[in-house]
Amino acid sequence: MLRLLHTRALHTCLLLVLVALLAANATACTGSGTGSGSSAGGSSGGGSQPKSSLPSWAKTASPEFGVHTFLWGSGAGDRDLKLARDAGFQWVKQRFEWRYIEGNGKGMYEWNEPDRLVEAINKAGLKVIARVDNQPKWARKDSIFPATAPPDNLQDFAGFVGALAARYKGRIHAYQIWNEPNLAREWGNKEPNAAEYVEMLKEAYNAIKKADPQAIVISAGLSPTTASGAVAIPDVDYLKRMYAAGAKQYFDMLGAHGAGFKAPPEMSPDDIAKDPKYNHGEPGAGRIYGFRHVEDLRAVMVDNGDADKQVALLEFGWTSDDRPNSPYAWHAVTENEKADYVVRAFQYAKKNWFPWISVMSLIYIPDPNWTKDNEQYYWSITNVDGSPRPAYTAVKGMQK
Repeated sequence: MLRLLHTRALHTCLLLVLVALLAANATACTGSGTGSGSSAGGSSGGGSQPKSSLPSWAKTASPEFGVHTFLWGSGAGDRDLKLARDAGFQWVKQRFEWRYIEGNGKGMYEWNEPDRLVEAINKAGLKVIARVDNQPKWARKDSIFPATAPPDNLQDFAGFVGALAARYKGRIHAYQIWNEPNLAREWGNKEPNAAEYVEMLKEAYNAIKKADPQAIVISAGLSPTTASGAVAIPDVDYLKRMYAAGAKQYFDMLGAHGAGFKAPPEMSPDDIAKDPKYNHGEPGAGRIYGFRHVEDLRAVMVDNGDADKQVALLEFGWTSDDRPNSPYAWHAVTENEKADYVVRAFQYAKKNWFPWISVMSLIYIPDPNWTKDNEQYYWSITNVDGSPRPAYTAVKGMQK
């Protein structure tokens, strides 16, 4: 009887050990991987964030809330930062234009205004994405200035961003390297070239990391466009060329732009591509005309083994610009629709893009000098006098 009890106890112990080993193995199988989900737009639906090979400073909560501000030279900066903070935004995106800081000559920096901005943003308890672009006149031999173009010598740009990162180490939290280089108008009015941009990204990345290793380097937000040839390259094609040129090792987060155009935020690119109401009469290629087009860019990251990185949504929103001669009139929404869509976009991303979505930077708390003649006026979530529009009120009241 005693031997039988011992035998049964031994069998029981072995069974328990086997069950424990099987459970541990199942956990390892389901808990490993890139964290991107089963597809580019996949979601965990909540829960703990998968383990990452990236350092903790290279990731944020998913998502975090940001808004694009225009504080440079503004007398309403403190007001606008308070608007951002009171609405529950954690980040502001702000332009730090090269031509305004080092415009007088190489190494001749004007720090008064950037000092003021960084101090005000930090004092407001907000983090900042610094968008760096727009070369000074001396950086090119031709006469293209004031149009935007890459410098003749990339080391000049690297010197600028390195000086910026050194001066504001730990105070500027992230850097966006250029803006929409897949458009000719942002690349010296010449045909965009992804390999050339990757060289710029490489030099900027190395300079920033030398000065502030924990600053987040974000690749340029690309314009969603169906144009091609000399004037533009569609963003998905451009991103594929960036990876082919070796971009993967020179950014911490992928920058993306996600304008909603006319479609509600939950509408899939496949459905938009088939519906002329939403695709601007461009079946197929018109899939870009929606918020979820960001998932197409995410798919390129996954295909290139880069799923561990997050995406920073550097611009997104909807416009109410229904002026008869506006190129944006076809996809204008009402201010109330904008409010509804913006909240739903944040909610969709939180539910479906966890854990790969990082900062989502809504456009705009406007430049106080804008008028109804400026197309940006109609994308804004507040008025130029600081009074709220429905989108601001809706974001302020939403659960974050």
